Amino acid sequence: MHILLGNNEYFPGIGKIRYEGPETDNPLAFRFYDENRVVAGKTMREYFRFAAAYWHTLGSTGADPFGAPTKALPWLQAADPLQQARDKMDAAFEFITKLGLPFFCFHDFDLVAEADTPTESERRLHAIGEYARAKMADSGVRVLWGTANLFSHPRYMNGAATNPDFAVVARAGAQVKTALDLTIALGGENYVFWGGREGYLSLLNTDMKREQDHLARFLHIAKDYARAQGFTGTFFIEPKPMEPSKHQYDFDAATTIGFLREYGLTHDFKLNIEVNHATLAQHSFPHELQVAADAGMLGSMDANRGDYQNGWDTDQFPNNALELTEAMLVLLESGGLQGGGINFDAKIRRNSTDPDDLFHAHIGGMDAFARALLAAVAVLEKSPYRQIRRERYASFDSGDGHRFESGQLDLNDLHRIAGESGEPPLRSGKQELLENIVQRYL
Repeated sequence: MHILLGNNEYFPGIGKIRYEGPETDNPLAFRFYDENRVVAGKTMREYFRFAAAYWHTLGSTGADPFGAPTKALPWLQAADPLQQARDKMDAAFEFITKLGLPFFCFHDFDLVAEADTPTESERRLHAIGEYARAKMADSGVRVLWGTANLFSHPRYMNGAATNPDFAVVARAGAQVKTALDLTIALGGENYVFWGGREGYLSLLNTDMKREQDHLARFLHIAKDYARAQGFTGTFFIEPKPMEPSKHQYDFDAATTIGFLREYGLTHDFKLNIEVNHATLAQHSFPHELQVAADAGMLGSMDANRGDYQNGWDTDQFPNNALELTEAMLVLLESGGLQGGGINFDAKIRRNSTDPDDLFHAHIGGMDAFARALLAAVAVLEKSPYRQIRRERYASFDSGDGHRFESGQLDLNDLHRIAGESGEPPLRSGKQELLENIVQRYL
């Protein structure tokens, strides 16, 4: 990556990214995302609450399982871990403020490298937390959510909260306590748990029931601690079916909701839905959003996409207008996200090595969401979309259908009604018409 460090500017030649409208030819401007435009009763800035992913945006070097890094990021060059962390944060806030993002998200050891002992790790996190607090006060940028990395270190090869060794569970608890303290100190609005290794590689050596009991106990005590410290935000669980584990206990939205209900965690926890995780679970992104919304648990979103030819988590930037429009329809009809926002958990490609590539990726993603929101609002306000769906279920709005919905009929009643009514007529689902309606407004 060819970046000059004149005057500590990591992205020279790039100024504040501004909205210039659909006709602009400027690749470093927004065409659809106008943060002050009121849509669906809120400004776009308020509606999306966009956040930068500290790990990918500042830490993705282009390395993959088959090759070395392709990007010598200048903010990662200092040998001293705290100086490197300060350089990284300087670059982060330059990028975030030039792009105009209101939030960022972080794992604990995204901010500063983990030390050999918990005591030294805590000291480093406290120091970089103070540095972050000054940056945030100066810029107005806030923390959407914090979390702890409980999956990268070798100690977590068999899980963190679900590890069969209590010593590892205790170490994970200590790490979460520190991450919660830091999130609270920085005014973080939410806190996320992603169970990257909370699952199993083989059932032959796994007591699944005991591990899930331990995970629930871990979440309860973490929640109780944070509440005792005055944290009023929402806790999010981020579902993913597998990778790195063969099977993860937060497989998808439905599985995670069932887990939270079983263990009495629904009052404090909601879901953070990721696009690429949805497709890995063989679901569509709108499906996962709808499942969470129907349960009243749609909290936040990690925005990205997968590669349709690859069966793993590629974390590419979102650009599928149809997929995002269908997602925006779910959000609009369900009342939007509850507490969270849209975090770009995406990384530029291995061969994208120029500093402006980070800006092009985020500009494209933000514009894609803004365009999708405008299309979804038009579908709801200008088309017969809602009417067609209402008419499909009209038989439940009155008569026997309404009595069935309200619990007034038993199985004998259904038997009698079917005998009196004869064969029901076939009724079209109008799928192609609805697809064409959505396409019309893209």
